[in-house]
Parts: sequence; C-alpha cells; structure tokens
Amino acid sequence: MSLSAKQGSIANRQMKLALFLTGDGNYHMAGWRMPGGHCDGGQNIHRWIAYAQMVERAKLDMLFIADGTGVTGSEDLETLSYTSRIDRMDPVTILSALSMMTSKLGLVATISTSYTEPFNVARAVASLDHISAGRAGWNIVTSGNKDDALHYNLDRHLPHADRYARAEEYVDVVRGLWDSYDDDAFPRNKTSGRYMDPKGVHFLNHRGKHFSVKGPSSVPRSPQGQPVLVQAGSSEAGMNLSARVADVVFTSQSQLKNGQAFYDNVKSRCDRYGRDPDSMKVMPGVLLIAGRTNEEAQDKFEELQSLIPLQVAMQRLSNNLGGVDLSKFDLDAPLPDIPVNSARVSAVESYVTISRRDGLTLRETAMRSAAAKHHWTLIGSVRQVCDQLEDWFTAGAADGFNILARNVPDGITDLTDKIVPELQRRGLFRTEYQGNTLRDHLGLQRPASRFAEKIALESETA
Repeated sequence: MSLSAKQGSIANRQMKLALFLTGDGNYHMAGWRMPGGHCDGGQNIHRWIAYAQMVERAKLDMLFIADGTGVTGSEDLETLSYTSRIDRMDPVTILSALSMMTSKLGLVATISTSYTEPFNVARAVASLDHISAGRAGWNIVTSGNKDDALHYNLDRHLPHADRYARAEEYVDVVRGLWDSYDDDAFPRNKTSGRYMDPKGVHFLNHRGKHFSVKGPSSVPRSPQGQPVLVQAGSSEAGMNLSARVADVVFTSQSQLKNGQAFYDNVKSRCDRYGRDPDSMKVMPGVLLIAGRTNEEAQDKFEELQSLIPLQVAMQRLSNNLGGVDLSKFDLDAPLPDIPVNSARVSAVESYVTISRRDGLTLRETAMRSAAAKHHWTLIGSVRQVCDQLEDWFTAGAADGFNILARNVPDGITDLTDKIVPELQRRGLFRTEYQGNTLRDHLGLQRPASRFAEKIALESETA
C-alpha cells in the first residue's frame, strides 16, 4: 500500500490549516487594488494584528509570513511601481508583536539561509518561541532572487546545489544551538547564588565547510524544545532536506495525481533518516476563491485578473523563472523552452509542466503566475472548494493546506467565515485548540535535546 493510501485510510484525521500572507498581505498581484481591500500591511502593524486574531478565532494552526531579502524586480522601477511587493516589514519583528495579541496561533517566519548567519537566526527564532510561549516556526528558504546577492557583498547568486549544501549545514548549526542548554540549566537560585548550572551547558564546537560556530546560544532552550521547522523546496535537494529535518513541507502542486506523487515521494524519504513519515506534515499552497456559487467565484477571479498590468505579470514570470529574458518571445505562442536556471530548478519545471498541460500561451502563463505563481488555484462555491480540499486530504495528497489569501481582508474572511465552518461541519477540522504550542496543534512531539539523549545513552552503557 502506498503512503498516500495509508494516510488516506486513517480514521479521525483532521486537516492542518495555515494562512499564508506576503508583503502587504495580498497574495494575488492585483489584490491590493480590490475596492474596499487593504493595501497598507507593509507598514501597518494593526492590519497584521487584525488578521492574526481573525485566523486564531477560526482555530487555524498557524500564520505563515513569506519574505524575501530584497526587492525583486528593482532593475525596472517603472514596472515595479505597479506592484505591492516593495514594502514589507521583517517577519520576526511582526510576529513578535502578534505574539502579544494572540495566545494559541502558531507564528512562522520565512528566513533565508543564503544571506543570514545561523547564530543570529537561532537566537531570533528561539526568542520568538519564548515570547510566544511555544508558538514559533522557521520557514527555511535558500532564496531565489538573483539580485539578493548584491545586498550582501556578493557579485552573484550562488548556484542551486551550493545554496542547498550551505542550507543543510546551516540548519544543523541552528538545531545544535537550540540544544545549547538542558531544560533545567537555569535554576536561578537566589539562596545559593547559582543562576546557571554549568553541567547543563553544551558547546556546539561546529567546524564545517561553510560555518565555524562555537556556541553556546545566548537563549535558553525554548518552550517547544525546538521551534517548528518548515521547508519549501520541491527539488531533489529540497525534498531530501525536508525528509531529514522538516516538521512541515510547503509545496506547490496543482493537480491531485501530482500532489499524491509528491506526498509519497517526500514521505518515503523519511525512512533513510530514521523518521516516522507522519512526523512531517505536507501542506500544499492553495489560492482559494470561494463564492455563494461557482459563477460568483469565477467573477471574483476574473475581476482580479483584469486588474493585472501585463508588464507586471511578465516581470513576475521572468523573476520566477530565474531572471529569464522573455521580451524576445511571442506572447501569444506557447511557452518556449526555458533553460533551467540554477536558482529556480523546481519553479521552472512547474511552470513548464502547467503551461504544456493546460495549453497556455506565454501571455496566459504570465497571467497565471501573477495570480498564484505555480500553486493550485481553487475556484468555486464553498461546497465545491471544500469537496476538492477533502478529496486531496483523503486521497493522500496533503495533510493540510497553506491558504494563500488572494486579497485582504476578503481572502481571509472567505476562509475563516465560510470554508472553515464547512470543514468543521464535515469533521475535517478542529472546533477548538487541543493544546497551546504549535507542536501541539500539528500533533508533533517535543524533541529531546541531543545532549540529554547522548548523556542518557552514555549512562546506560557505563
């Protein structure tokens, strides 16, 4: 029996649901232009507070903030001036503020391994886990924007293989730093004067190809033991990294059979790392557009699409393909053969697959990209949308979904006020939180410290 069949046959499973927000909050490129919609989330923390409280009331597992290290498309300011992808605050800063205004919702920040240092990230995310009382997560990305390197004293973006090699070591360093202290390493005993127990401190002493990090961290072991790790790569290297370390896999799949194949593929790799496949949750991205009827939902989508300037769509597709110059190609001809840029391996393959499968022209592919990149776009009545989500879930293509808000706040309220109640009615989603931490929501164990496990093993063999 395949993994998907096994997972699909388990009784009483419930979906995991996350809300995915980016920049000003709108995922669709024209979302910011919708009448009555919000477009100032890039500088207005009160918007983020409202969004977080909305999804917490709906009992979602987590709020997931996308991020990039720089401004994509800055070489063409005229085209960039028609997008909302320019102003975006730092996600850890946003989530720290949101942790004070929520009590259960998981809080996940995207941070690149290519343009940061592991010690800083280990400290920041562990701090967020403390501040939020155990609700933090880190979305591991290696960055795909070729211009990012120019902000960090580099002449060019590292090739895909080099970025993933760095990421593998980077994640190991971060996880090691998170185990710098035993859970009881800080007695803070006023009578004895002993603030910290030296026996509970562990030096990492890591020396590798990319990093040399002594440790320990300056942050005690966090409430979750280790914050939740999310990984978004769908390439071979990305799937291997996910199978080894990820608690959640964020993936782009646009057809059920492809979703099932990916689900089986990435979960089957867990065995080689001694992991239970169910300890890793696969959550494809979905752009939801729901209406009272299918026709109403289609009208919403067409209105959004009509607001996308063609040059914006073309710029986004070019960037998503790794910076390929598309200006020399016929807009109304099929998508030409695209060289697989080392920065965007899985993205290029996904776009080519979708374009060939659906018979799209270059123009149509660009407009599709502007709507939801290469993610699943799900349009229909509330019942139709929930039927499709249920099909993917029960057929073993997903453990849950990362919902891309087409525009805010409507994209959020469609989810919280329409979709979630219907999923709850079907018994597919929780009606109350059963725990307090993000690991609780996801059904994941609190990991023991590697040093505690090592000490216990040495005691047993002594």
